[in-house]
Amino acid sequence: MIQRIQTVYLILSLLITGVLPFIFPLWILSDGKEFYFMLNQGYVALFGLSTSLSLLSILFYKKRQHQFVIGRLNIILNLILLGLFVYRSLNISGEAVVVSEKGIGMFLPIISIVFLVLANKAIKKDEDLVKSVDRLR
Repeated sequence: MIQRIQTVYLILSLLITGVLPFIFPLWILSDGKEFYFMLNQGYVALFGLSTSLSLLSILFYKKRQHQFVIGRLNIILNLILLGLFVYRSLNISGEAVVVSEKGIGMFLPIISIVFLVLANKAIKKDEDLVKSVDRLR
């Protein structure tokens, strides 16, 4: 399980969506307060679901097709999360007053998507290798 590179990518994605949002703020308000994802229940649910999907994908290491589908769902979920961040930062009335500085937390879904895509590529490569060996039998 751990010797496969996709497991390493999935663990990195798990850490990015499960641990780093507690450390890095999404943005800094104009009064100097940092806005973390815990202040919005929707963000908590989406980050939690993304973390759960990464963990579930790691646990399905024997079922590559399931792992691949779960990885795609996780990518879509992170794109939705990223879209919500962009919408929040661009379309809120008085944005220049409310949000003065974007934090690194807004870019965590992008980094997670990169690792999920790399994991899916490695899963696909493993599946192709197994299919090629099965053809030889």
